[in-house]
This record gives sequence, structure tokens and C-alpha cells, in this order.
Amino acid sequence: MKDHHLRALVQVAESNSIRAAARAMNLSQSALTKALRELEEAVGAELLLRSYKGIEFTPAGNTLLTRARLALSILDKAQEEIRLLRGGAGVRVVIAVTPMAAALVLPRVLRDYERLQPDAEIGLTEGLLTTVLPDLFEGRLDFAVAIADAADLPYEIDFEPLATVQPALGGRKGHPLAGAKRWSELREAKWVLNLSPGSQGNNLLAWMTAHGIDGPRQVIRCASPLLMTEMMRRTDRICIGPAQLFNDALFGHGIVCFDVKPLPPPMTLGLLKLRGVPLSSAAKPLAALFARYLRA
Repeated sequence: MKDHHLRALVQVAESNSIRAAARAMNLSQSALTKALRELEEAVGAELLLRSYKGIEFTPAGNTLLTRARLALSILDKAQEEIRLLRGGAGVRVVIAVTPMAAALVLPRVLRDYERLQPDAEIGLTEGLLTTVLPDLFEGRLDFAVAIADAADLPYEIDFEPLATVQPALGGRKGHPLAGAKRWSELREAKWVLNLSPGSQGNNLLAWMTAHGIDGPRQVIRCASPLLMTEMMRRTDRICIGPAQLFNDALFGHGIVCFDVKPLPPPMTLGLLKLRGVPLSSAAKPLAALFARYLRA
């Protein structure tokens, strides 16, 4: 199994056809087909199914594709680091960050990091577990700062706790239910919740069920923090989120926390990366800055 075999497999996945993949790699179609056949012989399994519908990956092909993307990503990062050591162009670091970390510490982290790595290019994406985990597995992220429960994470993910996230119920200023103290007063409330795995919304529903509290009757499912907060500010939808975020002067503008008790237990904000895969020399100081400021 060689580098060009893996790159051929990944390119076919990206292009969704052998002809387009060959064109993207500046190869003849027969050369690319040969590389794929050699790869199948090397692993001892059929990786692709070819039909009039196009290309489909077998279970073995999908498994190898995930690992191939990660392996190629690691090799590319190694080449970047070597180029940097030899005085070449700066490296690229790609991270995922939750809105809480972005609002509370990201500006300070970036300010300090630019002093340490002035030539590094930074890519930022949303820190939602549904996208973070696949991106970590396939090497598209160096690390993530996200809310998670270590017990629910796959073994391949290393989770370093950094901060406790206190839950809060929030709604717009002047909301007719803003003075509520008990869950029974929210029985007819309208909600907007992120119900993706590992989210505070998902955690809330499980906690309400466990405590015999009637769940929300009217819920808009939303995975975008921006859309959720805008709906909270501009409508009577309420939401659960980090108290630290709702109380932030900028992010929480127009939002008030409800004094309803009890609330679900705190969750944990931490740093996620692939277990056994060291961070690059450019990503390591960035991760250290997040750890320093979030722990503080």
C-alpha cells in the first residue's frame, strides 16, 4: 500500500467518479484504475462497486477511506512542519470551537498565538460534536474545543477537560415567562433547541425524562447557535445554553436568564483530539493557550 494508492482512493471519493478523479490527478483513467486495483489486492478486499449509477464504496472501502484521509492528513502536516523548519511558508491549523469558547477566550487566544506563530494560517469551524468527530477521524481538524461527556466519546478520541459549563434557561428581555421559578410554569413555553448528540438540548430532554418533568411541547430543532440566539431575541422561543454565554455582554445582548430550579447538572468543555496522534508544532501552542485561558 503506497501513498499514491491512498490518494487515488480519496480523490475518487471527492470526485465521485474515476474519470473525474483521474482528470483531477492528471492521470489517465487506466492508470488510476490500476492504482485502485493494486490497492484492493494489497488489502485483500473489494473497495469500490462500479455500476451505471456510478461509484459506491463497500464497507471495507469506507473503512479504508476514513483511515486514508487521516493518514494523508498526517503526512501533509509532517511535510508542512519540515517546510517550516527549512524556512518555507507557514503552516495551517484547523480547529473547531464552541460559541462559548469563541466568545470568552478566542480573541485573547488568537492575539497571543499570532505573537508565537505570525505566519500560521488558522481555519475555524463550529464546535458541534456531530461534525467534530468525523472531521477529527479523517484528519480535517487538528483539535476541537467543545462540550462533551467523556463517557460517550469513542475510544479513539482523547478528551481533556478544561472548564465547567453551567446550564441556564434563557429568553428575550421582557419575555412573559421571564419571572418563572418552576418547571410547571414553562409547560406551554415554545422552545428552540439543539438536539444533536452531546448537546445541552439533548441532555436537557434526557434529564427532564429522568426527573418526571414534562418535556417541551413546541420545539424548533436548530443546530446553529446564531439562529438559536436570534430566535430567542426576536421571538418568544426559549432555550437552554451555557450561563456564561447568556451572561456575556455582547453575545447575551437582549437575552435574560430564567431563575427556574432545579436545572440539569453542569457539562464539561474540553479539548478533543485523536488519541495517539501528536499535535503539530503549530497546533500545540494554540491548544495550550485555550487550556490556559479556559482553566483560568
